[in-house]
Amino acid sequence: MEYLLDVHTHTIASGHAYNSMMEMAKAAFDKGLKLLGITEHAPMMPGSCNNIYFHNLKVVPRTMCGVELMLGVELNILDYDGHVDLDMHSLRQLDLKIASLHSLCILPGTKKENTNAILGAIHNPMVDIIGHPDDGIYPLEYEPIVEAAKETNTLLEVNNNSLNPMGARKNTHDNIIKMLELCKEYEQPVVMNSDSHVFADVGRRDFSSQVIKEVNFPEELIVNRSVAVFKEYINQKNIL
Repeated sequence: MEYLLDVHTHTIASGHAYNSMMEMAKAAFDKGLKLLGITEHAPMMPGSCNNIYFHNLKVVPRTMCGVELMLGVELNILDYDGHVDLDMHSLRQLDLKIASLHSLCILPGTKKENTNAILGAIHNPMVDIIGHPDDGIYPLEYEPIVEAAKETNTLLEVNNNSLNPMGARKNTHDNIIKMLELCKEYEQPVVMNSDSHVFADVGRRDFSSQVIKEVNFPEELIVNRSVAVFKEYINQKNIL
Protein backbone atom coordinates (compact mmCIF):
# COMPACT_ATOMS: atom_id res chain seq x y z
CA MET A 1 0.00 0.00 0.00
CA GLU A 2 1.21 3.50 -0.79
CA TYR A 3 1.48 5.51 2.42
CA LEU A 4 0.67 9.16 1.68
CA LEU A 5 0.05 10.88 5.01
CA ASP A 6 1.14 11.14 8.62
CA VAL A 7 -1.15 13.37 10.68
CA HIS A 8 0.15 13.04 14.25
CA THR A 9 3.46 14.86 14.70
CA HIS A 10 4.93 17.48 17.02
CA THR A 11 7.39 20.37 16.72
CA ILE A 12 9.42 22.34 19.26
CA ALA A 13 6.22 24.21 20.11
CA SER A 14 5.04 21.16 22.08
CA GLY A 15 7.94 21.60 24.51
CA HIS A 16 9.40 18.09 24.32
CA ALA A 17 9.96 17.73 20.56
CA TYR A 18 12.99 18.85 18.64
CA ASN A 19 12.34 20.35 15.20
CA SER A 20 10.60 23.24 13.50
CA MET A 21 7.57 23.06 11.22
CA MET A 22 9.77 23.53 8.18
CA GLU A 23 12.15 20.77 9.22
CA MET A 24 9.24 18.39 9.76
CA ALA A 25 7.73 19.34 6.39
CA LYS A 26 11.06 18.79 4.63
CA ALA A 27 11.31 15.34 6.24
CA ALA A 28 7.78 14.54 5.05
CA PHE A 29 8.66 15.61 1.50
CA ASP A 30 11.84 13.52 1.54
CA LYS A 31 9.80 10.47 2.54
CA GLY A 32 7.25 10.95 -0.23
CA LEU A 33 4.32 12.08 1.92
CA LYS A 34 1.63 14.26 0.39
CA LEU A 35 0.06 15.43 3.66
CA LEU A 36 1.57 16.15 7.06
CA GLY A 37 -0.49 16.85 10.16
CA ILE A 38 1.23 18.87 12.88
CA THR A 39 -0.72 18.45 16.09
CA GLU A 40 0.88 20.22 19.02
CA HIS A 41 0.07 19.20 22.56
CA ALA A 42 -2.77 21.21 24.08
CA PRO A 43 -2.27 23.61 27.02
CA MET A 44 -2.58 21.17 29.94
CA MET A 45 0.52 19.28 28.81
CA PRO A 46 3.45 20.78 30.76
CA GLY A 47 5.66 22.96 28.58
CA SER A 48 3.31 23.05 25.61
CA CYS A 49 1.41 25.79 23.79
CA ASN A 50 -1.14 28.16 25.26
CA ASN A 51 -4.43 29.09 23.61
CA ILE A 52 -3.05 31.98 21.58
CA TYR A 53 -0.72 29.63 19.72
CA PHE A 54 -3.67 27.66 18.35
CA HIS A 55 -5.69 30.81 17.59
CA ASN A 56 -2.81 32.17 15.49
CA LEU A 57 -2.24 29.09 13.32
CA LYS A 58 -4.29 30.84 10.65
CA VAL A 59 -1.15 32.78 9.66
CA VAL A 60 0.84 29.64 8.76
CA PRO A 61 0.86 28.54 5.08
CA ARG A 62 -0.86 25.22 4.45
CA THR A 63 1.83 24.14 2.00
CA MET A 64 5.46 23.93 3.03
CA CYS A 65 8.46 22.30 1.33
CA GLY A 66 6.12 20.82 -1.27
CA VAL A 67 3.88 19.09 1.29
CA GLU A 68 0.31 20.00 2.25
CA LEU A 69 -0.05 20.79 5.95
CA MET A 70 -2.97 20.33 8.30
CA LEU A 71 -2.38 22.17 11.57
CA GLY A 72 -4.12 21.20 14.74
CA VAL A 73 -3.87 19.83 18.24
CA GLU A 74 -3.42 16.72 20.31
CA LEU A 75 -5.95 17.36 23.05
CA ASN A 76 -5.62 16.02 26.55
CA ILE A 77 -8.63 14.11 27.86
CA LEU A 78 -9.05 15.59 31.33
CA ASP A 79 -11.70 13.48 33.07
CA TYR A 80 -13.76 10.31 32.80
CA ASP A 81 -16.49 12.17 30.91
CA GLY A 82 -14.06 12.90 28.07
CA HIS A 83 -13.71 16.68 28.44
CA VAL A 84 -10.69 18.18 26.67
CA ASP A 85 -8.50 21.24 27.17
CA LEU A 86 -9.52 23.56 24.33
CA ASP A 87 -12.96 25.09 23.96
CA MET A 88 -15.24 24.68 20.95
CA HIS A 89 -14.42 28.15 19.59
CA SER A 90 -10.70 27.31 19.51
CA LEU A 91 -11.27 23.85 18.04
CA ARG A 92 -13.38 25.17 15.17
CA GLN A 93 -10.35 27.15 13.95
CA LEU A 94 -8.11 24.09 13.63
CA ASP A 95 -7.68 21.70 10.71
CA LEU A 96 -7.28 18.55 12.78
CA LYS A 97 -8.09 17.42 16.32
CA ILE A 98 -6.71 14.34 18.07
CA ALA A 99 -7.75 13.43 21.63
CA SER A 100 -5.55 11.24 23.84
CA LEU A 101 -5.05 10.05 27.40
CA HIS A 102 -1.76 11.27 28.92
CA SER A 103 -0.58 10.40 32.41
CA LEU A 104 0.50 14.00 33.10
CA CYS A 105 -3.09 15.15 32.61
CA ILE A 106 -5.36 12.37 33.90
CA LEU A 107 -4.70 9.54 36.33
CA PRO A 108 -5.57 6.03 35.18
CA GLY A 109 -8.96 4.89 36.42
CA THR A 110 -10.86 1.66 36.26
CA LYS A 111 -11.42 0.01 32.90
CA LYS A 112 -14.96 1.43 32.89
CA GLU A 113 -13.77 4.95 33.78
CA ASN A 114 -11.01 4.94 31.16
CA THR A 115 -13.41 3.65 28.51
CA ASN A 116 -15.96 6.33 29.41
CA ALA A 117 -13.25 8.96 29.01
CA ILE A 118 -12.51 7.77 25.47
CA LEU A 119 -16.21 7.48 24.62
CA GLY A 120 -16.80 11.04 25.77
CA ALA A 121 -14.05 12.27 23.46
CA ILE A 122 -15.38 10.18 20.56
CA HIS A 123 -18.80 11.79 20.95
CA ASN A 124 -17.26 15.29 20.89
CA PRO A 125 -18.13 16.50 17.36
CA MET A 126 -14.80 18.32 17.11
CA VAL A 127 -12.58 15.26 17.72
CA ASP A 128 -11.38 13.60 14.52
CA ILE A 129 -9.00 10.93 15.86
CA ILE A 130 -8.44 9.06 19.11
CA GLY A 131 -4.69 9.01 19.67
CA HIS A 132 -2.76 5.95 20.91
CA PRO A 133 -5.73 3.97 22.29
CA ASP A 134 -3.26 1.19 23.08
CA ASP A 135 -1.60 2.19 26.35
CA GLY A 136 -2.14 -0.45 28.99
CA ILE A 137 -1.65 2.19 31.68
CA TYR A 138 -5.29 2.93 30.80
CA PRO A 139 -7.08 -0.43 30.46
CA LEU A 140 -9.95 -0.14 27.97
CA GLU A 141 -12.96 -2.07 26.73
CA TYR A 142 -12.34 -1.94 23.00
CA GLU A 143 -15.65 -3.12 21.60
CA PRO A 144 -17.74 -0.12 22.78
CA ILE A 145 -14.95 2.19 21.58
CA VAL A 146 -14.94 0.66 18.10
CA GLU A 147 -18.75 0.73 18.00
CA ALA A 148 -18.82 4.43 18.98
CA ALA A 149 -16.08 5.31 16.51
CA LYS A 150 -18.07 3.61 13.75
CA GLU A 151 -21.24 5.47 14.76
CA THR A 152 -19.57 8.90 14.85
CA ASN A 153 -17.03 8.60 12.00
CA THR A 154 -14.10 8.99 14.39
CA LEU A 155 -10.79 7.49 13.32
CA LEU A 156 -8.85 5.22 15.66
CA GLU A 157 -5.08 5.46 15.55
CA VAL A 158 -2.40 2.83 15.10
CA ASN A 159 0.52 4.66 16.70
CA ASN A 160 4.01 3.63 15.64
CA ASN A 161 5.64 5.35 18.60
CA SER A 162 3.52 3.29 21.02
CA LEU A 163 4.79 0.05 19.52
CA ASN A 164 8.45 0.99 19.79
CA PRO A 165 10.01 -1.32 22.42
CA MET A 166 11.89 1.70 23.78
CA GLY A 167 8.59 3.48 24.54
CA ALA A 168 6.96 3.93 27.94
CA ARG A 169 3.44 2.77 27.07
CA LYS A 170 2.36 -0.63 28.39
CA ASN A 171 1.14 -3.77 26.59
CA THR A 172 0.64 -1.83 23.39
CA HIS A 173 1.11 -4.73 20.97
CA ASP A 174 -1.58 -6.94 22.49
CA ASN A 175 -3.96 -4.01 22.95
CA ILE A 176 -3.70 -2.75 19.39
CA ILE A 177 -4.18 -6.29 18.08
CA LYS A 178 -7.46 -6.49 20.04
CA MET A 179 -8.58 -3.17 18.62
CA LEU A 180 -7.64 -4.05 15.05
CA GLU A 181 -9.48 -7.36 15.16
CA LEU A 182 -12.61 -5.50 16.25
CA CYS A 183 -12.07 -2.83 13.59
CA LYS A 184 -11.99 -5.61 10.98
CA GLU A 185 -15.23 -7.02 12.36
CA TYR A 186 -17.01 -3.66 12.42
CA GLU A 187 -15.33 -2.34 9.24
CA GLN A 188 -14.02 0.63 11.21
CA PRO A 189 -11.22 2.61 9.49
CA VAL A 190 -7.92 3.40 11.18
CA VAL A 191 -5.13 5.88 10.59
CA MET A 192 -1.46 4.90 10.92
CA ASN A 193 0.55 7.73 12.48
CA SER A 194 4.12 8.16 13.63
CA ASP A 195 3.51 10.40 16.68
CA SER A 196 6.87 11.82 15.69
CA HIS A 197 8.67 14.25 18.02
CA VAL A 198 11.76 14.50 15.79
CA PHE A 199 12.25 14.86 12.03
CA ALA A 200 13.77 11.39 11.61
CA ASP A 201 10.53 9.71 12.74
CA VAL A 202 8.17 11.52 10.37
CA GLY A 203 6.27 8.91 8.35
CA ARG A 204 7.77 6.07 10.37
CA ARG A 205 5.66 2.92 10.38
CA ASP A 206 8.06 0.03 10.93
CA PHE A 207 6.34 -1.24 14.08
CA SER A 208 2.76 -0.41 13.08
CA SER A 209 3.13 -2.09 9.70
CA GLN A 210 4.05 -5.32 11.47
CA VAL A 211 0.82 -5.43 13.49
CA ILE A 212 -1.19 -4.56 10.38
CA LYS A 213 0.34 -7.60 8.68
CA GLU A 214 -0.10 -9.76 11.77
CA VAL A 215 -3.88 -9.35 11.73
CA ASN A 216 -4.13 -9.21 7.93
CA PHE A 217 -5.85 -5.84 8.24
CA PRO A 218 -7.65 -4.74 5.04
CA GLU A 219 -6.00 -1.93 3.08
CA GLU A 220 -9.39 -0.40 2.33
CA LEU A 221 -9.78 0.36 6.06
CA ILE A 222 -6.46 2.27 6.25
CA VAL A 223 -7.03 5.91 5.35
CA ASN A 224 -3.32 6.63 4.76
CA ARG A 225 -3.74 5.28 1.23
CA SER A 226 -5.41 8.50 0.04
CA VAL A 227 -5.42 12.13 1.13
CA ALA A 228 -8.92 12.47 -0.32
CA VAL A 229 -10.20 9.46 1.62
CA PHE A 230 -8.73 10.80 4.86
CA LYS A 231 -10.24 14.26 4.39
CA GLU A 232 -13.62 12.86 3.40
CA TYR A 233 -13.73 10.74 6.53
CA ILE A 234 -12.94 13.52 8.99
CA ASN A 235 -15.31 15.89 7.19
CA GLN A 236 -18.11 13.38 7.73
CA LYS A 237 -17.43 13.61 11.47
CA ASN A 238 -17.60 17.38 11.35
CA ILE A 239 -21.07 17.43 9.77
CA LEU A 240 -22.66 14.93 12.14
